[in-house]
Amino acid sequence: MITQYTRLDVADNTGAKELMCIQVLKGGAAGFGKRRLRVGDVGDIIVCSVKQALPASEIKKGDKVRCVIVRTKYPTRRKDGSYVRFDSNAAVIIDSEGNPKGTRVFGAVARELREKNFTKIISLAEEVW
Repeated sequence: MITQYTRLDVADNTGAKELMCIQVLKGGAAGFGKRRLRVGDVGDIIVCSVKQALPASEIKKGDKVRCVIVRTKYPTRRKDGSYVRFDSNAAVIIDSEGNPKGTRVFGAVARELREKNFTKIISLAEEVW
């Protein structure tokens, strides 16, 4: 469950290390009444600000980037009734077509990315849960 101001780790080799969510573009809404909070889950696209980056990378601190969520601490329910959750919130930086900017994806990613047509991220990942 990723909302505005949530901090995320970067799971690729673009040079960014930490992100802060600015806006959830594709995701659900939680809450009642006038104040509905947009929340993102695994496979949703978000806009983030880079908070920490390596000095010699093309992505600098303060840049606005589009990302797809690959891991969440909040449990995700699957169709078979099981739940999957990870130790940290993480995202992969993507371009305007939805392809990852990095050439490697670190750590495990959720299987739900395949249903959302992020097959390139699935193929680059070390492990799929």
